Amino acid sequence: MTAGPESAPDAPEQLALVRERARRARPKPTPAPAADRPVARVLVDVSLAHLDRPFDYLVREDIAEDAQPGCRVRVRFAGKQVGGYILERLDESAHQGDLAPITRLVSAEPVLRPEIARLARLVADRYAGVAADVVRLAVPPRHARVERESAGTSSSPSARSPNEGGADEAVSAQSARSAWSPYPAGPAFLDRLREGDHPRGVWNALPETDWPVPLAQAAAATLAGGRGAVLCMPDNRDVQRVVETLRTVLGSHADTVAVVTADAGPAPRYREFLRVLRGEARIVVGARSAAFAPVRDLGLVAIWDDGDDLHAEQRAPYPHSREVLALRAYSEEVGMLIGGFARTAEAQLSVESGWAQPLVADRSRVRAAAPRVQVTGGDERDLARDSAAQAARLPHRAFETAREALRTGPVLVQVPRAGYLPALSCVRCRRPARCAHCQGPLRLLEGGRVASCVWCGRPAAGWRCSECGADRFRAPVVGSQRTAEELGRAFPDIPVVTSSVGRVRGTVPGVPALVVATPGAEPVADDGYAAALILDTWLTLARPALRTSEEAVRRWLNAAALVRSGEAGGRVVLVGDPAVAQVQSVVRWDPAGAAGRELADRTAAHLPPGARVAVVSGPDGEVTDLVRALELPAGGETLGPLSVDEDTTRAVLRVPRGQGAALSRLLKQAQATRSSRKLPHLRIQVDPQDVG
Repeated sequence: MTAGPESAPDAPEQLALVRERARRARPKPTPAPAADRPVARVLVDVSLAHLDRPFDYLVREDIAEDAQPGCRVRVRFAGKQVGGYILERLDESAHQGDLAPITRLVSAEPVLRPEIARLARLVADRYAGVAADVVRLAVPPRHARVERESAGTSSSPSARSPNEGGADEAVSAQSARSAWSPYPAGPAFLDRLREGDHPRGVWNALPETDWPVPLAQAAAATLAGGRGAVLCMPDNRDVQRVVETLRTVLGSHADTVAVVTADAGPAPRYREFLRVLRGEARIVVGARSAAFAPVRDLGLVAIWDDGDDLHAEQRAPYPHSREVLALRAYSEEVGMLIGGFARTAEAQLSVESGWAQPLVADRSRVRAAAPRVQVTGGDERDLARDSAAQAARLPHRAFETAREALRTGPVLVQVPRAGYLPALSCVRCRRPARCAHCQGPLRLLEGGRVASCVWCGRPAAGWRCSECGADRFRAPVVGSQRTAEELGRAFPDIPVVTSSVGRVRGTVPGVPALVVATPGAEPVADDGYAAALILDTWLTLARPALRTSEEAVRRWLNAAALVRSGEAGGRVVLVGDPAVAQVQSVVRWDPAGAAGRELADRTAAHLPPGARVAVVSGPDGEVTDLVRALELPAGGETLGPLSVDEDTTRAVLRVPRGQGAALSRLLKQAQATRSSRKLPHLRIQVDPQDVG
């Protein structure tokens, strides 16, 4: 039958389609396997709990030489091309069928070292997570141009043993004036690091201490012993302070320091990562991701201010830098140092259990270095004693302290909240002011004349209290901007500097000035502050959170530590109740005692670190089903589930501390069962910063 004229033009297209189908139908030739160890065990980059294990793939002969453990590859998995890392090469596989070949070798750079792969598994098991998620935190995304730039470059001289370059003599020359001499156990701690041992210590730094110096000396002692170090800081300001100090301490070996921060950008971050990976840098300073840095011949891991919530990762499986470093110290048998002006309950547990030794100064040294701390109640009668103090909303004692201290230097004013008037209440009945539309809290921004809603942003013109009918506000909480404004009126000849989230200052000169800052944003003053005023301590203690007490002491000690010693005239005034235990801990400068009481209280209440806790959140029915299906270990209990909002329900599971690993395994198995059935994902956080 002859085709009609309409179909003639389609004939070539139909023929091409037939040829394409025939080509696809032909079986693809099986690639030649590698002659040596043709099986690659690959960690596939998939975040599903039931697939959290390595899979075997065939290594082709054409990539066999470069496809080494740690390299990035692309493989076919569940019908899709996904990334992964080669964990090891084997002679044979336990899989009975044919192995799929590795599709592509992405890079011959072995970016996932074996010890980091083991650490990723330990962290995933600790936090009931998936190893692929942890590796995503540990290994930065590839930057091909940077990799090509540095390919084939020889290692820098710093990759040699530091003893060849005289670093050991440099550190020894400093030993007589070491910043560790005020701590009785400090010099011996450094000696053990230099000798290749793995000591563990909890260090409470003296007030008015340039704390990066002892930290840098610990890293230098480790380097002098031929090993590397990882130093984790809460933020970039602290990172830069430590890096500058290290460069001074190390001298000619300053090029052995690498800075690993996410804010550096993809290319600089990957460049520094490669320097560490190849052994060109032996000391790493950074934020959370630095905990996973692939330092060769690691000898020390250290963390500063481990109570800062910036150390808690916000991505699954939500590990804390302190716990990652502790796992690394255990798995690689290296030393560990937990430092800060304050002490967390977790660090206290390390001391009480004997896992770490305390590195603290004698009480006589503490008294000599600490500023003089006073407490004032700040009630209305105290404010009424001085009109200028009343204008600045400062108690008389705090106002007089500031006025006297401004003759010799800057004064720090710590305010717990940023903003102008971040919260408002009724002037008559003191009931919190709420939006008439959505019931959100009202606030007043700087320069604004009409209050607005924090939630919906609507102006609250014509507002009246629903309880008593009053139409005026009072400010139960004053933010940093309003405080700066009031201080400027009370001290018209003194400059006022602010530092808070979004506008954080690193340093201020040592000249008279009022520095208003929120916790964590306090600048460092040249020669220290002449005084510090810590306002609204009641507000810091009013937060409904697990770590409120610990966090209050940490914030106040960190601010007070920036003040000159009492012998040099430094003074600190806390505005609050002098009978409060947390306030007295600062007055006595007793971080260890505060941490001991905090640990005892939490242990009695079955809260971390005295117990292991997991928070499960997600859709209502899904959380309930998971909780009912779990059989907790002996001594375990379930709190909830409770509704958080319209879409989310939360349950808290807690078990004795010794059953923590069993709880993580149970949760991981439950998550694996759910993911295999394609049920909605539930968020699981083990020992989170807050359980509320």
